[in-house]
Amino acid sequence: MIERCTQFLRTGRQRTEIAYGVSSLGAEEADPERLLELNRGHWEIENRVHYVRDVSFDEDRSRVRAGSGPRLMASIRNLVISILRLLGFRYIPEGTRYFAMRIDRALELLGI
Repeated sequence: MIERCTQFLRTGRQRTEIAYGVSSLGAEEADPERLLELNRGHWEIENRVHYVRDVSFDEDRSRVRAGSGPRLMASIRNLVISILRLLGFRYIPEGTRYFAMRIDRALELLGI
């Protein structure tokens, strides 16, 4: 069980939410620290990949819907995010702007 308390800045209203989880870990392995680590790890995927694809690449408004197009475009976006992270960019929009202004550098990195 994870309890989250949230306070809304504008209204000052507080909300408490309790989330229950199911795990295959044994009682000796499922200490509070481990369960919190697993919960946070789940959200790391959402924050580092899905959120970035949606916000930085505006994926939700993509018009590619037929055949394997959506899967291919998601793979290309994941590849770009991975390359930018490997190159040391902490913020993906910063990396895309950098290479948008330096197409020759992007092609050089790809060996073209």
